[in-house]
Amino acid sequence: MIVRLDSEKCQGHNRCYALAPELFDVDDLGQALVIGDGSVPLDLEDKARLAEANCPEFAITIDDAAG
Repeated sequence: MIVRLDSEKCQGHNRCYALAPELFDVDDLGQALVIGDGSVPLDLEDKARLAEANCPEFAITIDDAAG
């Protein structure tokens, strides 16, 4: 599984970071960032899906085929 974040859509709500700080970080301007290359460990897949479902801007996508 790979998680991706569209920085053009992100409005800095940071729900992803609040729900899955192992997968997301926040820059100095409050915009979310994916940690590393976006690869999601098996034990964090539920958190990745939760972050995707809670993004009000639909900026997070998950590619299941990658994992």
